[in-house]
Amino acid sequence: MGALRPCLLITIYDNRDTIRGVVESLARFDLPCLIVDDGSGPETREVLAELAYAHTWVDVERLPVNSGRGAALELGYRSAARRGFSHAIQLDADGQHTAADIPAFLDAAAQEPKAMILGDPQFDASAPAERRYGRQISRFWVWVETFSFAIHDPLCGFRCLPLGPTIELLDRVGCGKRMEFDTAILVRLFWVGVPVRNLPTRVIYFEDGLSHFDLLWDNVRISLMHTRLVLAMLLRLPLLWMGRGARSGGSGKGGAA
Repeated sequence: MGALRPCLLITIYDNRDTIRGVVESLARFDLPCLIVDDGSGPETREVLAELAYAHTWVDVERLPVNSGRGAALELGYRSAARRGFSHAIQLDADGQHTAADIPAFLDAAAQEPKAMILGDPQFDASAPAERRYGRQISRFWVWVETFSFAIHDPLCGFRCLPLGPTIELLDRVGCGKRMEFDTAILVRLFWVGVPVRNLPTRVIYFEDGLSHFDLLWDNVRISLMHTRLVLAMLLRLPLLWMGRGARSGGSGKGGAA
């Protein structure tokens, strides 16, 4: 793939109280940072303008109205690719992710530039029980959809994606515009052969943290997303088994891999 040319990618919607600290924690890594503002209000827009003015390595792009996490991430991936970056290290605007782990993501991407490097959250007592249970449910369905335990946590927003296969995928198929996007894009990248590497990373939940997760509609969207992925997986089964049979026959070994 050649030399890595990574950037940082943050999507934001009205996280005006935390974004300054997140950006300042990234300054030491000397990486360009693209912030996609998903239709935030004037207070957050003002903070972002100040950050872009103060830091030459920070650029801000804006969706005119709130369009959802998936829409903002897709805009960020496409903008990063147009700017010539090979990888996007994605983290959230709320300060939950440990910026000190960014070198580990860079090292992993350098070792496996074709792989998606995924944060494997290490939770402490601050993590709400419902979040932990929700992740277990999502993990189960992703394991079903991929026939693999390769993806340890499909919901962690701290990840590094290779932009080439990511943009190729998004040009062919939609992955949703809101909270379902994080999981759908990983499953579909796995389906097209993008390798997975998981990195342990500490995630902090703040008691008064701002969450944009809609308990009703985002759960509905996520349920529909998993339904579509399971149906698509079932349609793929004959091709998967035919491929395994061909490999088994060619090698002279019986049985499935």
